[in-house]
Amino acid sequence: MSDIDTWLAAFRTRAATLSGAGLPWLAAVRQRAIERFADEGWPTSRVEAFRHTSLAFLAQQRFVAAQPADATAAAAQEVVAQLRRNEPEGHWLVFVDGVFSPALSAVGSLPAGAQVGSLSQALAQSPERVEAAFGSAEDGASPAALNAALATDGAWVYLPRAVAIEAPIHLVFVAATPGGACHPRNLVVAEAGAQATVVEHYPGLDGGAPETSTLTNAVTRVQAGPDARITHMKLQQEAAQAIHLATIDAAQAQGAAFDSHSLSFGARLARNDIVTRFQGEGCETLLNGLFHVDGRRHVDHHTRIEHAHPRGTSREFYRGILDGAARGVFAGRIVVAPGAMRTDAQQRTDNLLLSPQAEADARPELEIYADDVKCAHGATVGQIDEASLFYLRSRGLDEAHARNLLTYAFAAEALARIRLAPLRRRAAASIRARLPDGELLGELS
Repeated sequence: MSDIDTWLAAFRTRAATLSGAGLPWLAAVRQRAIERFADEGWPTSRVEAFRHTSLAFLAQQRFVAAQPADATAAAAQEVVAQLRRNEPEGHWLVFVDGVFSPALSAVGSLPAGAQVGSLSQALAQSPERVEAAFGSAEDGASPAALNAALATDGAWVYLPRAVAIEAPIHLVFVAATPGGACHPRNLVVAEAGAQATVVEHYPGLDGGAPETSTLTNAVTRVQAGPDARITHMKLQQEAAQAIHLATIDAAQAQGAAFDSHSLSFGARLARNDIVTRFQGEGCETLLNGLFHVDGRRHVDHHTRIEHAHPRGTSREFYRGILDGAARGVFAGRIVVAPGAMRTDAQQRTDNLLLSPQAEADARPELEIYADDVKCAHGATVGQIDEASLFYLRSRGLDEAHARNLLTYAFAAEALARIRLAPLRRRAAASIRARLPDGELLGELS
């Protein structure tokens, strides 16, 4: 049986038990999505968008239906407890192997009309709203189609007009079953003037079998209404053999602001597709990313910002730290459509190589079809500056500590753009933990 046949069999087995299985519109989307995945399969390097990150090896992988045992459930409970100790404020939704866990979650009080809960609950209680936000089988690459076919749960965040949720909304996804696959689908709908911060956490479990892969294939869709402000943060720290595929798809109405922070410190392969579309004048977006890879790990950020209307502003900054024989990829495209006058767009990617075997591929791109615009892009790939290293050593630091300090300073520029202090501190701690004797750097964030 081929890999595709395995996924088709899984769909046939599970289709009747997926959340919202009785909804005709959803059944149609799922059927079209699995047919599309069957036609296309996993993307290979022949697909231009996956030229540097082929997923063909997934055809040799076999994943099981997630069935967490008591031991892994207890481990998930400890992971969530640690997160909440470090960041006590907020509304918490926890998913174990892609399924909502009420026992581990704590939503708390919300403003009138706001909804923060699981997708499965929303499909039962307000399917019309979910239908308008769910998306189609044609969205994204083929992994997103597989998500549309098999997603049974995820987060549902609905913000009525002018409602602001001050505390962050935390979405925690724990992959607990060895060799398991999960397909969470998160929907964030913000009506005119609404505001919220949504944080996706993908922590790894301690004590898991090091040779066992898990697959997380996540999709997050954001609809930001006129003048809405949505900040989305993602911290991916999955286990060493995990495979992490993610799609973030945002649509911004007139005057809406969308900020995305993508921090990738785990998994042996992590692919992040991030797209936002300006569907009205005066939109703003910030795409900010930071990753650290070592060994033979691979991280790819593939972004697209569509300036379809006048007076849009976008800022895009991605930084990568690479050690060992790791590989980092950034492919970003900013498209300025005809008539999108007064567009102001900047794009930059910088990569720091700590090893001669490390590799960084940087492809910043501008596609401009309008006049009267201000657009720029740039990329750097290099090693630690010897003059800076000499300066620190001349001030009494040994070489190892001086290199750590310069590496951390390289990451700090990306961290400084994160306004949520607890997440900024945790990301900084993750960087320090990956550096030799990184604890000597102290609380520099």
